[in-house]
Amino acid sequence: MLGIDFDENKLLLAKQFGAAVVKAGVQDDVLLAAQAFSKNRGVDGVLIAASTRSHDPVHQAAQMCRKRGRIILIGVTGLSLSRADFYEKELSFQVSCSYGPGRYDVHYEEAGHDYPIGYVRWTEQRNFEAFLELLDQKKLDVLPMITARFPFMEANVAYAALDEQSHHLGMLLHYPNKQSLEPTHTIAVNPTISSSSKKIVIGWIGAGNYASRILLPAFKPTQVTLKQIACLAGISGVAIGKKFGFTSVTTDADNIFLDPDINIVVIATRHDTHAHFICRALEAGKHIFVEKPLCITLDELARIQAKWLLHSQCKLMIGFNRRFSPHLQKMKQLLTSMTAPKYFIMTVNAGEIPKTHWAYSLDVGGGRMIGEACHFIDMLRFLTGASITHFHVESAASINRDQICLTLHFEDGSLGVIHYLTNGHNRFQKERLEVFCNGKILQLDNFRKLKGLGWHHFKKMNLWRQDKGQRACVERFVKTVRDGLETPIAINEIIEVSRIALQVSVAMQSQVSGKLHAHRLVLDEGALQS
Repeated sequence: MLGIDFDENKLLLAKQFGAAVVKAGVQDDVLLAAQAFSKNRGVDGVLIAASTRSHDPVHQAAQMCRKRGRIILIGVTGLSLSRADFYEKELSFQVSCSYGPGRYDVHYEEAGHDYPIGYVRWTEQRNFEAFLELLDQKKLDVLPMITARFPFMEANVAYAALDEQSHHLGMLLHYPNKQSLEPTHTIAVNPTISSSSKKIVIGWIGAGNYASRILLPAFKPTQVTLKQIACLAGISGVAIGKKFGFTSVTTDADNIFLDPDINIVVIATRHDTHAHFICRALEAGKHIFVEKPLCITLDELARIQAKWLLHSQCKLMIGFNRRFSPHLQKMKQLLTSMTAPKYFIMTVNAGEIPKTHWAYSLDVGGGRMIGEACHFIDMLRFLTGASITHFHVESAASINRDQICLTLHFEDGSLGVIHYLTNGHNRFQKERLEVFCNGKILQLDNFRKLKGLGWHHFKKMNLWRQDKGQRACVERFVKTVRDGLETPIAINEIIEVSRIALQVSVAMQSQVSGKLHAHRLVLDEGALQS
């Protein structure tokens, strides 16, 4: 092995490990050194562990290689490749992906789907296993690569030493010794904040993007006490806890269910955890606000129904916020006086998200029908005020199942069609709803503009800013708990809408030709009467 570097200290270390070395730019030309080292055959391969914008490292590596040699880029360099360099020698070039095959693959890293060893010998996990085995067998000595040690409280000094002129290779941060080895799951971030049994005290689970940007700012002004937030990522949890005034942050959600002061649990986690946390909160006698969806399987829905019947004193609210928007409230007011059947056309220009996104995983996100399209089923259910009797759904299964046409039939004779599409353009409105009834039309564009045709006392309603009802949804729920009122969305409607979304998803997964016959919806409404 031949090591090339500008840093003499690193060359000495490489020499200590048995490599031949040459100092770049000072000793004899590195190309001549490589030729001499390989006995004029050219080296078999070159590993580039440099950080530079220059294209020279790749060019020099190509010149050093023998015919059909290999170049592996580990670091970051310029990548203006010369065809002549690679064509004449038939060289192969590869960029190393961190720890090895499996890195950044959610199916491998999160779902635990390993690659067969017969096809991929050295995966991310097997690379680590081999390295740890070599350490255990004392065949690898990493001590010479540790060039500095710092107490944890001086971590800022350690990072400051990592400049371009630094000769450091590896640094260790020493944590202070503790008498107890018990893990700490909860830390106080605003310990002076107190709670009262007469107030609304909230325990929060989940600190993702939607929770921090939308939900928490909606709860903050409602005069509630934000007592404890549970988050698997401790660092981001602490930051959010401090920002919004939580008393403490925990990585163990059980602490929230066991806290007698907390009377509302807000669930804003990934979809596959919703049902579990809802049932835990009901068992603990807490009121619940859960971000949609309610759950991702029909079995989970059945468990929630059964658990709620045992704890029906607890209020269960879901984040179907659009029905609380000013525009939908106005539409509901206008349509209430209409006894004739209504016809709805809902167009959702949802846009694409990466296929690797967790929302697509049926085991985690449930799919976009369950995770997102449930909003639009609820919108039509709210505006009709009538139960859904049956549905049918069509999708271009051979192309992309995200292109969905869902038709809902309502008990009062109304009909609703939801076009949920991801193949549109972002300059078109994301959500458009049109309602036809008794010679009158309502058209809602993106929760900013509502237009009426044929109405005697209504023509339009425009807002300066889009309002999808998140704040009003939260305010109504908090008022419900504080004043002992009925839940803003009846439990029957929550279960009904959730069941339809789940049944549509199941029907889509089972389709073969891409076209489905009408599906009857079986609602167990009697079981929910308490």
